[in-house]
Amino acid sequence: MNGIKSRIESLKREKNAVILAHYYVPGEVQEIADYIGDSFYLSKVAKEARQDTIIFCGVSFMGESAKILSPGKRVFMPDITAGCPMAGMAQAARIEEVRREYDDVAVVCYINSTGELKKHSDVCVTSANAVKIVQALPNKNIYFIPDENLGRYVASQVQDKHFIFNDGYCPVHAGVSSDDVKAAKEAHPGAPLLVHPECRMDILEEAAYIGSTSGIIDYAAKSSAKEFIIGTELGVLYKLEKENPGKKFYPLMPCLVCQDMKKITLEKVLKCMEEETGEIEVGEELRNSALASLDHMLELASL
Repeated sequence: MNGIKSRIESLKREKNAVILAHYYVPGEVQEIADYIGDSFYLSKVAKEARQDTIIFCGVSFMGESAKILSPGKRVFMPDITAGCPMAGMAQAARIEEVRREYDDVAVVCYINSTGELKKHSDVCVTSANAVKIVQALPNKNIYFIPDENLGRYVASQVQDKHFIFNDGYCPVHAGVSSDDVKAAKEAHPGAPLLVHPECRMDILEEAAYIGSTSGIIDYAAKSSAKEFIIGTELGVLYKLEKENPGKKFYPLMPCLVCQDMKKITLEKVLKCMEEETGEIEVGEELRNSALASLDHMLELASL
Protein backbone atom coordinates (compact mmCIF):
# COMPACT_ATOMS: atom_id res chain seq x y z
CA MET A 1 0.00 0.00 0.00
CA ASN A 2 2.82 2.40 0.83
CA GLY A 3 4.37 1.66 -2.54
CA ILE A 4 1.15 2.70 -4.29
CA LYS A 5 0.98 5.91 -2.28
CA SER A 6 4.61 6.77 -3.07
CA ARG A 7 4.05 6.16 -6.78
CA ILE A 8 0.95 8.37 -6.74
CA GLU A 9 2.91 11.18 -5.07
CA SER A 10 5.62 10.86 -7.69
CA LEU A 11 3.10 10.97 -10.53
CA LYS A 12 1.44 14.06 -9.08
CA ARG A 13 4.71 15.95 -9.40
CA GLU A 14 5.53 14.45 -12.79
CA LYS A 15 2.15 15.28 -14.33
CA ASN A 16 1.44 18.52 -12.45
CA ALA A 17 -1.71 16.92 -11.05
CA VAL A 18 -3.97 17.63 -8.10
CA ILE A 19 -6.13 14.96 -6.47
CA LEU A 20 -9.62 15.93 -5.30
CA ALA A 21 -11.69 13.52 -3.20
CA HIS A 22 -15.28 13.62 -2.00
CA TYR A 23 -16.01 12.72 1.61
CA TYR A 24 -17.86 9.59 0.49
CA VAL A 25 -14.94 7.78 -1.20
CA PRO A 26 -12.98 5.23 0.88
CA GLY A 27 -10.76 6.61 3.63
CA GLU A 28 -7.55 5.34 2.02
CA VAL A 29 -8.35 7.49 -1.03
CA GLN A 30 -9.16 10.54 1.08
CA GLU A 31 -5.79 10.04 2.77
CA ILE A 32 -3.82 10.62 -0.45
CA ALA A 33 -5.97 13.50 -1.71
CA ASP A 34 -4.75 17.10 -1.81
CA TYR A 35 -8.25 18.39 -1.16
CA ILE A 36 -11.21 16.63 0.48
CA GLY A 37 -14.66 18.14 0.52
CA ASP A 38 -18.24 18.26 -0.60
CA SER A 39 -19.43 19.10 -4.11
CA PHE A 40 -19.42 22.88 -3.65
CA TYR A 41 -15.94 23.07 -2.14
CA LEU A 42 -14.45 20.75 -4.74
CA SER A 43 -16.06 22.65 -7.63
CA LYS A 44 -14.33 25.82 -6.42
CA VAL A 45 -11.01 24.05 -5.95
CA ALA A 46 -11.21 22.56 -9.45
CA LYS A 47 -11.73 25.98 -10.99
CA GLU A 48 -9.00 27.71 -8.99
CA ALA A 49 -6.36 24.94 -8.97
CA ARG A 50 -3.02 25.99 -10.49
CA GLN A 51 -2.32 22.44 -11.67
CA ASP A 52 -3.37 21.61 -15.22
CA THR A 53 -4.43 18.02 -14.44
CA ILE A 54 -7.24 17.09 -12.04
CA ILE A 55 -7.74 13.57 -10.67
CA PHE A 56 -11.31 13.64 -9.40
CA CYS A 57 -12.11 10.90 -6.89
CA GLY A 58 -15.88 10.93 -6.90
CA VAL A 59 -18.75 10.22 -9.26
CA SER A 60 -19.26 11.22 -12.87
CA PHE A 61 -21.20 14.47 -12.45
CA MET A 62 -18.35 15.83 -10.30
CA GLY A 63 -15.72 15.24 -12.95
CA GLU A 64 -18.04 16.62 -15.60
CA SER A 65 -18.66 19.79 -13.56
CA ALA A 66 -14.91 20.23 -13.06
CA LYS A 67 -14.35 19.99 -16.82
CA ILE A 68 -17.15 22.47 -17.53
CA LEU A 69 -15.63 24.96 -15.08
CA SER A 70 -12.05 24.35 -16.25
CA PRO A 71 -12.01 23.51 -19.96
CA GLY A 72 -8.28 24.16 -20.23
CA LYS A 73 -7.45 21.46 -17.69
CA ARG A 74 -7.43 17.71 -18.17
CA VAL A 75 -9.86 15.96 -15.82
CA PHE A 76 -9.57 12.24 -15.06
CA MET A 77 -11.73 9.89 -13.02
CA PRO A 78 -10.26 6.70 -11.49
CA ASP A 79 -13.45 4.83 -12.40
CA ILE A 80 -15.42 6.31 -15.28
CA THR A 81 -18.38 4.03 -14.44
CA ALA A 82 -18.90 5.60 -11.00
CA GLY A 83 -22.18 7.37 -11.50
CA CYS A 84 -25.00 8.91 -9.48
CA PRO A 85 -28.50 7.44 -9.99
CA MET A 86 -30.14 10.74 -9.04
CA ALA A 87 -28.09 12.78 -11.54
CA GLY A 88 -30.42 12.02 -14.43
CA MET A 89 -33.74 11.94 -12.56
CA ALA A 90 -35.27 14.92 -14.39
CA GLN A 91 -36.30 15.56 -17.98
CA ALA A 92 -35.59 18.51 -20.24
CA ALA A 93 -39.12 18.25 -21.66
CA ARG A 94 -40.63 18.71 -18.20
CA ILE A 95 -38.37 21.71 -17.56
CA GLU A 96 -39.71 23.37 -20.68
CA GLU A 97 -43.30 22.58 -19.64
CA VAL A 98 -42.72 24.31 -16.31
CA ARG A 99 -41.16 27.32 -18.02
CA ARG A 100 -44.29 27.67 -20.18
CA GLU A 101 -46.57 27.37 -17.16
CA TYR A 102 -44.71 29.85 -14.92
CA ASP A 103 -43.36 32.91 -16.68
CA ASP A 104 -41.00 33.96 -13.86
CA VAL A 105 -39.76 30.51 -12.83
CA ALA A 106 -36.13 29.84 -11.93
CA VAL A 107 -34.96 26.30 -12.65
CA VAL A 108 -32.70 25.46 -9.72
CA CYS A 109 -30.51 22.43 -10.34
CA TYR A 110 -28.79 20.47 -7.61
CA ILE A 111 -25.17 20.05 -8.69
CA ASN A 112 -25.70 16.28 -8.35
CA SER A 113 -26.96 16.22 -11.94
CA THR A 114 -25.84 15.64 -15.49
CA GLY A 115 -24.43 18.40 -17.68
CA GLU A 116 -27.54 18.08 -19.83
CA LEU A 117 -29.76 19.06 -16.89
CA LYS A 118 -27.42 21.90 -15.94
CA LYS A 119 -27.69 23.11 -19.52
CA HIS A 120 -31.45 23.58 -19.11
CA SER A 121 -31.19 25.25 -15.70
CA ASP A 122 -30.78 28.83 -14.46
CA VAL A 123 -28.54 28.15 -11.49
CA CYS A 124 -26.90 25.20 -9.77
CA VAL A 125 -26.83 24.69 -6.01
CA THR A 126 -25.29 22.29 -3.54
CA SER A 127 -26.74 21.14 -0.25
CA ALA A 128 -24.38 23.61 1.43
CA ASN A 129 -25.59 26.71 -0.41
CA ALA A 130 -29.07 25.88 -1.75
CA VAL A 131 -31.01 27.90 0.84
CA LYS A 132 -28.78 30.96 0.42
CA ILE A 133 -28.96 30.90 -3.37
CA VAL A 134 -32.72 30.36 -3.60
CA GLN A 135 -33.24 33.23 -1.17
CA ALA A 136 -31.10 35.46 -3.38
CA LEU A 137 -33.06 34.72 -6.57
CA PRO A 138 -35.62 37.38 -7.61
CA ASN A 139 -38.01 34.72 -8.93
CA LYS A 140 -41.16 33.85 -7.01
CA ASN A 141 -41.46 30.38 -8.56
CA ILE A 142 -38.75 27.76 -8.11
CA TYR A 143 -38.57 24.49 -10.03
CA PHE A 144 -36.12 22.40 -8.02
CA ILE A 145 -34.43 19.47 -9.79
CA PRO A 146 -33.57 16.63 -9.57
CA ASP A 147 -33.85 15.86 -5.81
CA GLU A 148 -37.33 16.28 -4.32
CA ASN A 149 -36.13 15.78 -0.73
CA LEU A 150 -33.54 18.54 -0.85
CA GLY A 151 -36.07 20.72 -2.66
CA ARG A 152 -38.64 20.25 0.09
CA TYR A 153 -36.08 21.06 2.75
CA VAL A 154 -35.12 24.29 0.94
CA ALA A 155 -38.81 25.15 0.61
CA SER A 156 -39.24 24.75 4.38
CA GLN A 157 -36.48 27.33 4.86
CA VAL A 158 -37.63 29.75 2.13
CA GLN A 159 -41.36 29.97 2.72
CA ASP A 160 -42.04 33.13 0.70
CA LYS A 161 -41.51 31.33 -2.63
CA HIS A 162 -43.58 28.81 -4.54
CA PHE A 163 -41.83 25.51 -5.26
CA ILE A 164 -42.47 22.96 -7.98
CA PHE A 165 -40.86 19.65 -7.12
CA ASN A 166 -39.38 16.92 -9.27
CA ASP A 167 -39.69 13.20 -8.59
CA GLY A 168 -36.00 12.47 -8.01
CA TYR A 169 -34.07 11.17 -5.03
CA CYS A 170 -30.79 9.78 -3.73
CA PRO A 171 -31.35 6.02 -3.24
CA VAL A 172 -28.97 5.98 -0.26
CA HIS A 173 -30.50 8.84 1.75
CA ALA A 174 -34.09 8.25 0.67
CA GLY A 175 -33.84 4.70 1.99
CA VAL A 176 -33.70 5.85 5.63
CA SER A 177 -36.94 5.11 7.48
CA SER A 178 -38.47 6.37 10.72
CA ASP A 179 -37.92 2.88 12.15
CA ASP A 180 -34.19 3.27 11.45
CA VAL A 181 -34.19 6.58 13.34
CA LYS A 182 -36.07 5.08 16.26
CA ALA A 183 -33.67 2.13 16.49
CA ALA A 184 -30.59 4.36 16.34
CA LYS A 185 -31.90 6.70 19.03
CA GLU A 186 -32.78 3.77 21.28
CA ALA A 187 -29.30 2.30 20.79
CA HIS A 188 -27.57 5.63 21.48
CA PRO A 189 -29.79 7.68 23.80
CA GLY A 190 -28.80 11.31 24.07
CA ALA A 191 -26.62 11.28 20.95
CA PRO A 192 -27.75 14.07 18.58
CA LEU A 193 -28.83 12.98 15.11
CA LEU A 194 -27.08 14.82 12.26
CA VAL A 195 -28.64 14.27 8.84
CA HIS A 196 -28.23 15.26 5.22
CA PRO A 197 -31.17 17.08 3.57
CA GLU A 198 -31.36 14.40 0.87
CA CYS A 199 -33.27 12.41 3.51
CA ARG A 200 -37.08 12.60 3.58
CA MET A 201 -38.79 15.36 5.57
CA ASP A 202 -40.08 12.96 8.26
CA ILE A 203 -36.44 12.00 8.93
CA LEU A 204 -35.27 15.62 8.98
CA GLU A 205 -37.88 16.43 11.61
CA GLU A 206 -36.14 14.01 13.98
CA ALA A 207 -32.70 15.61 13.57
CA ALA A 208 -30.73 17.88 15.87
CA TYR A 209 -28.92 19.24 12.82
CA ILE A 210 -29.65 19.21 9.08
CA GLY A 211 -26.89 20.10 6.67
CA SER A 212 -24.42 19.26 3.96
CA THR A 213 -21.62 16.82 4.54
CA SER A 214 -19.24 19.67 5.37
CA GLY A 215 -21.91 21.17 7.64
CA ILE A 216 -22.24 17.91 9.54
CA ILE A 217 -18.47 17.79 10.01
CA ASP A 218 -18.35 21.38 11.29
CA TYR A 219 -21.29 20.84 13.64
CA ALA A 220 -19.73 17.75 15.20
CA ALA A 221 -16.40 19.52 15.69
CA LYS A 222 -17.96 22.51 17.46
CA SER A 223 -20.56 20.62 19.50
CA SER A 224 -19.95 19.84 23.17
CA ALA A 225 -21.60 16.45 22.65
CA LYS A 226 -19.31 13.41 22.71
CA GLU A 227 -21.46 11.00 20.70
CA PHE A 228 -23.38 11.49 17.45
CA ILE A 229 -25.67 9.54 15.14
CA ILE A 230 -24.66 10.26 11.54
CA GLY A 231 -27.37 10.25 8.89
CA THR A 232 -25.36 10.42 5.70
CA GLU A 233 -23.06 8.22 3.62
CA LEU A 234 -20.59 6.34 5.80
CA GLY A 235 -17.49 7.66 4.02
CA VAL A 236 -17.78 10.83 6.11
CA LEU A 237 -16.83 8.82 9.22
CA TYR A 238 -13.19 8.89 8.09
CA LYS A 239 -13.03 12.68 8.41
CA LEU A 240 -15.19 12.84 11.54
CA GLU A 241 -13.12 10.28 13.43
CA LYS A 242 -9.80 11.71 12.26
CA GLU A 243 -10.62 15.25 13.40
CA ASN A 244 -12.47 14.32 16.59
CA PRO A 245 -10.53 11.53 18.31
CA GLY A 246 -12.34 12.08 21.61
CA LYS A 247 -15.80 11.65 20.12
CA LYS A 248 -17.82 8.67 18.92
CA PHE A 249 -19.86 8.49 15.71
CA TYR A 250 -22.56 5.93 15.01
CA PRO A 251 -24.07 5.34 11.56
CA LEU A 252 -27.82 5.91 11.49
CA MET A 253 -27.98 2.60 9.65
CA PRO A 254 -25.16 0.27 8.49
CA CYS A 255 -26.17 0.28 4.82
CA LEU A 256 -25.81 4.03 4.19
CA VAL A 257 -23.28 3.29 1.49
CA CYS A 258 -23.00 4.70 -2.03
CA GLN A 259 -21.63 1.80 -4.03
CA ASP A 260 -20.53 4.10 -6.84
CA MET A 261 -18.36 6.16 -4.50
CA LYS A 262 -16.82 2.96 -3.20
CA LYS A 263 -15.68 2.06 -6.72
CA ILE A 264 -12.81 4.54 -6.25
CA THR A 265 -9.74 2.71 -4.93
CA LEU A 266 -6.05 3.50 -4.58
CA GLU A 267 -5.25 0.98 -7.29
CA LYS A 268 -7.62 2.72 -9.70
CA VAL A 269 -6.19 6.14 -8.84
CA LEU A 270 -2.71 4.84 -9.67
CA LYS A 271 -3.80 3.21 -12.92
CA CYS A 272 -5.66 6.34 -13.96
CA MET A 273 -2.53 8.44 -13.43
CA GLU A 274 -0.11 5.98 -15.03
CA GLU A 275 -2.19 5.20 -18.11
CA GLU A 276 -4.21 8.45 -18.32
CA THR A 277 -7.48 6.54 -18.48
CA GLY A 278 -10.92 7.86 -17.57
CA GLU A 279 -10.49 11.32 -19.06
CA ILE A 280 -13.63 13.47 -19.05
CA GLU A 281 -14.58 15.18 -22.29
CA VAL A 282 -17.41 17.70 -22.63
CA GLY A 283 -18.52 19.08 -25.98
CA GLU A 284 -18.19 22.83 -26.44
CA GLU A 285 -21.91 23.42 -26.96
CA LEU A 286 -22.85 21.54 -23.79
CA ARG A 287 -20.02 23.12 -21.82
CA ASN A 288 -21.03 26.67 -22.73
CA SER A 289 -24.70 25.99 -22.00
CA ALA A 290 -24.05 24.29 -18.65
CA LEU A 291 -21.34 26.73 -17.56
CA ALA A 292 -23.79 29.58 -17.03
CA SER A 293 -25.67 27.73 -14.28
CA LEU A 294 -22.46 26.76 -12.49
CA ASP A 295 -20.99 30.26 -12.74
CA HIS A 296 -24.26 31.69 -11.45
CA MET A 297 -23.96 29.39 -8.43
CA LEU A 298 -20.42 30.53 -7.67
CA GLU A 299 -21.46 34.16 -8.08
CA LEU A 300 -24.48 34.00 -5.76
CA ALA A 301 -22.71 31.81 -3.20
CA SER A 302 -19.97 34.43 -2.81
CA LEU A 303 -22.39 37.27 -1.92
